[in-house]
Amino acid sequence: MEDETENKVILHGTFMSPYSKRVELALKLKSIPYLFVQEDLHNKSQTLLQHNPVHKKVPVLLHKGKPISESLFIIEYIDETWRNGPQLLPQDPYRRSKVRFWASYIQLHLFDVVMKVVKSEGEEQEIALTEVKEKLSIIEKEGLKEIFSDTNGKPTVTDETMSLVDIVMCTLLSPYKAHEEVLGLKIVDPETLPGVYCWLNAINETDVVKDLSPPYEQVLEILRTFRQMSLSRS
Repeated sequence: MEDETENKVILHGTFMSPYSKRVELALKLKSIPYLFVQEDLHNKSQTLLQHNPVHKKVPVLLHKGKPISESLFIIEYIDETWRNGPQLLPQDPYRRSKVRFWASYIQLHLFDVVMKVVKSEGEEQEIALTEVKEKLSIIEKEGLKEIFSDTNGKPTVTDETMSLVDIVMCTLLSPYKAHEEVLGLKIVDPETLPGVYCWLNAINETDVVKDLSPPYEQVLEILRTFRQMSLSRS
């Protein structure tokens, strides 16, 4: 491998990590060539530990040898460093604050509880699923009109308009149909969450998401394996 300082952009991540996928989406949207280094989280490379000594986690982006960690901060760095391609955060300070707010909301209030639905069963799963639907309902009623203020709350996502909040939502629930099939549950109901349903489908129709998404059958197998491993530990 070439010396890292000679490579313009290197991303340390894993195929399975939604946080790594966030950064890949941002790089692809900006048409930035990069080298992807697959990390073994059970045997992390010295390079990863050296460049992220605090959290020791993926993803880590190296740009001209300088490390940036934490996916949301990496995406902001990408957007500010490469002005080509779509703006991942709006220039307008007010709209920018709204995109940041809802990206943070999804991260803080939905990521862990969606994972709990996948990793649990019985009453624990029912409670987690109810919470997921409540949080998605807040996005339906309050979030979409602020995220898509230019289109009166109607979700419209393309490769040219995808933003930070679209990326975060994508890496949480873009494979919602696979989640529903594996779990035998309805998570995103078009009757009760029509806006969120349209948003996710618009995200899934973009070329960048199609290019980075594994085949559906592979997603099913990954989810089944992850669920079985999680249940066997509980």
